[in-house]
Amino acid sequence: MDRIKRINEMIKREISTMLIEEIRDPRLKFVTITGVETSKDLQHAKVFYSFLGQDRAGVEEALEKARGFVRRLVGQRVVMRYTPEIQFYYDKTIEYSDRIEQTLEEIKRRAAGENVG
Repeated sequence: MDRIKRINEMIKREISTMLIEEIRDPRLKFVTITGVETSKDLQHAKVFYSFLGQDRAGVEEALEKARGFVRRLVGQRVVMRYTPEIQFYYDKTIEYSDRIEQTLEEIKRRAAGENVG
């Protein structure tokens, strides 16, 4: 595993732990960190997240509010020369896969209905 992949995994693990154990904002209770992409110069980190059944605007607001705290703790816990600037991005992958699964179920139901008649 190359260096940037290792750093991405360390940042992902640390932020996930922070959300569970240290950040007390109830809007972030069901947020999951799905991935991290750090730039080659390690100056910027895109942190991708998903969440269950909450107001997206509220979650975005809470993550933005916690961004400085998260960056400071990442800087303390992940050994790097520079602490990357962190930006949070909503990960639509789960939403898309859910929509695909619903579409496939609908196709199955229609096909079963056609075979009955």
